[in-house]
Amino acid sequence: QVQLIESGGGLVQAGDSLRLSCAASGLTLSRYSMGWFRQAPGKEREFVAAISWSSTNTYYADSVKGRFRIASDNAKNTVALQMNSLKPEDTAVYYCAADPYRTLRAVPDYWGQGTQVTVSS
Repeated sequence: QVQLIESGGGLVQAGDSLRLSCAASGLTLSRYSMGWFRQAPGKEREFVAAISWSSTNTYYADSVKGRFRIASDNAKNTVALQMNSLKPEDTAVYYCAADPYRTLRAVPDYWGQGTQVTVSS
């Protein structure tokens, strides 16, 4: 079955960088769109970034555009989210998601367990 395991979360200061990684198993990355969502305390889960299958296109939420970058490594079956210039409002649990479609849907089929990112001011 499909399994997504996130890693790389932690506690950093504002302005720092952090790289999240999602290891995918049970799927072929070239035939899945992948993405990241996040959920802050008391807020609904929100879209962060996505990459279409075969890495043709990338998409970002306005709040992270220019600071975050999503990339996939089909050979390793991993997807990374490079987060730069972090802000306290980026604090959230970050979830990796996968969908067997060319582009990621609003509610993908598969989710990881999440990794905590905390940015102190």
